Amino acid sequence: MATSLLAARATERETIRGTIRLPRERRLTLVALTSLVFFTTCGGAYGVEPLIGAVGPGLAILFIVITPFVWSLPMSLMVAELATLMPEEGGYYVWVREALGPFWAVQEGCWTMSCCVALLAMFPVLFVNYLTFFFPALAPSANAAHPLMGSLFRWFIAFLVILTAMAVNLRGSREVGNSAKISATFVLSAFALLVIVWLLWGPAPSMAFSIIHQDLASHRQNALLLGLSYVVFNYSGWDNISTYAAEVDRPQRNYPFAIGIGLVVVTLTYFLPVIAGISVSTDPQVWSADAGWPSIAELIGGRWLGALLAAAGLVGTWGLFNAQLLYVSRLPFVMACDGWFPKALRRISPDTAVPKLAVVGFCALTAVFVALSFGSLAVIQCLTYAGALTLEFLALIILRIRYPNAPRSFRVPGGWWGMAYVCLTPFAFAALVVYATLRDWRSIPGQLLVVGAAVLGGVILYFARRRTALPSESSS
Repeated sequence: MATSLLAARATERETIRGTIRLPRERRLTLVALTSLVFFTTCGGAYGVEPLIGAVGPGLAILFIVITPFVWSLPMSLMVAELATLMPEEGGYYVWVREALGPFWAVQEGCWTMSCCVALLAMFPVLFVNYLTFFFPALAPSANAAHPLMGSLFRWFIAFLVILTAMAVNLRGSREVGNSAKISATFVLSAFALLVIVWLLWGPAPSMAFSIIHQDLASHRQNALLLGLSYVVFNYSGWDNISTYAAEVDRPQRNYPFAIGIGLVVVTLTYFLPVIAGISVSTDPQVWSADAGWPSIAELIGGRWLGALLAAAGLVGTWGLFNAQLLYVSRLPFVMACDGWFPKALRRISPDTAVPKLAVVGFCALTAVFVALSFGSLAVIQCLTYAGALTLEFLALIILRIRYPNAPRSFRVPGGWWGMAYVCLTPFAFAALVVYATLRDWRSIPGQLLVVGAAVLGGVILYFARRRTALPSESSS
């Protein structure tokens, strides 16, 4: 019964969105999907530097080691099961809709898109920061006499990053996947070389662990919410690879493999370079979004290594933006097919299945948000993402109960004990985010206002459009 019901729902959705019929040569392969997993969730250790500056090396390493087990692994297991149960365009929006109904599906879509706009804006900001290694005049401190002109020029460079990624996305998911393969090879090679140089000529690893021990023993006050925001930013995104499932070759087979490989690579990509960097400096001015890996690499191996990591930073942050734009642009298309957004957003390219209007729209929004600071964007992304992810884990529980015997090529192992681990640990982590928000709310009024607007917008959208949404969806 469950299998036939799922099949009927899939047929209904295919009738509505039946334009996504890409030939196999246009679909994402396992290698391309794995590369996109890397750039959706990591893209190199870029972006982790402010974590050390905010909370210190001791707590930062604890976050880097623990977060994969309480955040990334549960999330990746959840995605592997639901992506193989419902390998459809729209991913988590479809899961929440099937499990919790249209109201919560609309909230999931709105919260996720709000989160993604903040996330998208973070990467052009980082791109400009790494570019200052080659052009110091771009640094904010270099424009003290003319701060407005300096800010406008930095914004213009960020805008060019947005335009180039938009051009690749408009050509299709296969092109985005191919660019991700090349970019991932370059970025991973640069960080591998940094670790090798450190092992051969840098301080002994025991130096880093001694620094971490001393920092933990100092019991200093940390910016907990900001630190959690940075670590959530760096370890999130596993669910986002689900939104273009209809464009993946053999999704039931390739999703679990790509997620498993990606989780190991991401964890090592953060841990090893951070250990190397801590051994040469713990200065918050170095461990910041403005200095970061180019300055750290220069301390380890000299100017040439700093230049290599700066170049890899440019490639990595561009690749991150490119991959994020791919998944978020599929959400308005699916929601438009359900009647929540205007019909114009249903139009996709017949050859590449690209929702061009959504791609352009997100790029325009991102161009506005790049004016905010990296830390402000991280807080907005963290808070909206925690809410959306909670709905996804609830969907996993409900769909396991509702369709226990439906065909899945992957299932969260360990029965209900495994489900308890997968669902409860992220809930506990989200509760910690809520606690940190309540503790530090006075320092982030503007960010909380943006998050509140996203929540209110989702509720207004549902009640404004529920009569125009598909009857089959509204009655689900």
